[in-house]
Amino acid sequence: MKPRAGKLIAAGALVAGTVTVLPAPATAASEPGPTTRPVAPLTWTDCPTRAYPKLQCATLRVPLNHDDPAGRSISLALTRVAHTAKIFQGPLLVNPGGPGGSGRGMAGYVAASLPPKLAAQYDVIGFDPRGVGKSEPALNCRPGHFDPVRPDSVPHGAEGERAGVERAQAFAKACGDKYADVLPYIDTVSTARDMDSIRAALGAPRLNYLGYSYGTYLGAVYARLYPERVRRMALDSVVNPHGVWYEDNLSQDYAFDTRHKDFAAWVARNDATYRLGTDPTAVEAAWYRMRDELATTPAGGKVGPGELEDTYLPGGYYNGYWPRLATAFAAYVNDQDSAPLVKAYEDYAAADASAENGYSVYASVQCRDAAWPRDWSVWRKDNWETHAKAPFSTWNNAWYNAPCAFWPVEPLSPPDVHNDQVPPTLILQATDDAATPYEGGVALHRMVRGSSLVVEEGGGNHGVTLAGNDCMDEHLTAYLSTGKVPRAANAGAEADAVCETLPEPEPAKPAETRGAAPEAGMTLHGLLGHVR
Repeated sequence: MKPRAGKLIAAGALVAGTVTVLPAPATAASEPGPTTRPVAPLTWTDCPTRAYPKLQCATLRVPLNHDDPAGRSISLALTRVAHTAKIFQGPLLVNPGGPGGSGRGMAGYVAASLPPKLAAQYDVIGFDPRGVGKSEPALNCRPGHFDPVRPDSVPHGAEGERAGVERAQAFAKACGDKYADVLPYIDTVSTARDMDSIRAALGAPRLNYLGYSYGTYLGAVYARLYPERVRRMALDSVVNPHGVWYEDNLSQDYAFDTRHKDFAAWVARNDATYRLGTDPTAVEAAWYRMRDELATTPAGGKVGPGELEDTYLPGGYYNGYWPRLATAFAAYVNDQDSAPLVKAYEDYAAADASAENGYSVYASVQCRDAAWPRDWSVWRKDNWETHAKAPFSTWNNAWYNAPCAFWPVEPLSPPDVHNDQVPPTLILQATDDAATPYEGGVALHRMVRGSSLVVEEGGGNHGVTLAGNDCMDEHLTAYLSTGKVPRAANAGAEADAVCETLPEPEPAKPAETRGAAPEAGMTLHGLLGHVR
């Protein structure tokens, strides 16, 4: 899907086209080839935070165009939690997804979440990808693009559709006008080559890598480019490489609609708390009635239908948000109190400058990575057909990605990420993940020879390691400790290991849900740049 315009982010789809010709791997970090240049060692300075007191920061200059190493350079912002053990297993580069997700906070989180003995053996490295956050230049194509109240995401007649198209065209034009010299180099392959510059600057012959969401696709591309430079690679919640990016977004629409129905069913099971009825279908119908009412009278002058969808979309990524979202829903329906709904929008979905930056990079990467339909009638047909079966977020998602129909830079062709050279790779996937549906994990498992697939059976959250499931964490820990992956006893089995999902959340008391949102950066799901 897409990175989200609000506090959270997302990814997307398959396109016909020739396979990108990938540059030949350089022979060694100390011997740059014709498309590389020597990389200076990094200078680390302390930049502690309250949560991560051992965090360090550095800046790395890389070529804007890796095929022109003597040309213009840009900067990447890096973070590190350095190893402390005598045993040193090298750098562990981490990425939270997106595209457009800031990765600087991931280093501290991962280092703090792994078992201390294991974390002490790695330099855990986070980074803001090109265009993102503290890296420069940081993109913001059209400030205010997501200011409320936006037109209803479901277009009503030709006029409503025209308004959406014109808004998407305005965003694409703003990006082209503002960043014409940069946009041709904001793409996944360029970011993967940045990763190799990071490896070289660290003085490491090989990288260890942990990527979530879109970060799984980024890792797969890196491994295709530089298989001999991969030591260990763990990929959590996997983008389907066969669908980059248009088709993956349509697949997400169905999956998010199913997850929204799961939320309605959970609310129905907890009718004693929320008083919205015991029939999931009736609960879902009440949510859509709320949506219709907000089209006429936006809550607090801020939350119309599109903003409502933005607010509830995070619940499709992580069911830990369900209690607060259900409380806001119930307050609106039962008590005619829209204040909790407005507060939830402000905390989960309102677009600040950081979110605008994330969306600008999201669009820049996805629109450049692969071809999208340029004929709007294709979008119209596909999204109305999808909306008829999956109305929760189909048109919202369509408008989020619609700038790609008018993007000012010609698309690349997605690289073939089949790989028979990379060391054993660990793939981790929940069966009911909406943002990166299960089929993506299975597809990559089949494409990467020697990989191992670990499945969270019945899990619907996006991001299944370092998030509370001890079984999934044990597999990740064993892999990062020894490099060994589980193997299925039955040669015909799809998964090599299966873990049970976590219990569903308990309904929260009103007093527990009216306060501030969970602290950003303190949970995995507050850090992930979700594929949208």
